[in-house]
Amino acid sequence: MENSWTFTSEIDINQSLKLHYVVVPRAILLEMNKGEEKGMFSQRVKISIPKVPVWQGGIVAIGDGNGYITVSQARLKKAKLEKGMETQVTLELDNSEYGFEMPEELEAIFAVDQEIHKKFESLKMGMKRYIIYYILQVKSSEKREARALLLLNNLRTSDAKSVTFRMLLGKE
Repeated sequence: MENSWTFTSEIDINQSLKLHYVVVPRAILLEMNKGEEKGMFSQRVKISIPKVPVWQGGIVAIGDGNGYITVSQARLKKAKLEKGMETQVTLELDNSEYGFEMPEELEAIFAVDQEIHKKFESLKMGMKRYIIYYILQVKSSEKREARALLLLNNLRTSDAKSVTFRMLLGKE
């Protein structure tokens, strides 16, 4: 595919952040950015490694022109990988609107409440992704709906310019 890149990377760990990651080499980032050393390109990608379902994520700069993508403990366990092991990584540009699949429960709320949908759309993209991600973390539709209602009700009573994750969770 034109917007797909496959490479081998070693699983590493950032001790201070306590996260595992794969390095996205400078050469791949240059290809993704059509040869430009620096510039605008989609940092949102669909990631696949063997034995793990495809997931959506972002590339973070790590220095020397390289980037990294975090890999959760659950994904490492499923792939039977640990620090120091190599794995094949395939990246595909993620052209979805939010960088995650929109939960049906959130769409249903937006369909009947245009005011909260408008407030949601006024948020920064990272906050929108956080809301979607937090809702998608539970499997049951009832729990996803409960999370959506919690976050959106807290959003409704806030000033959209000063929204924090803690505030959305009702902890502020």
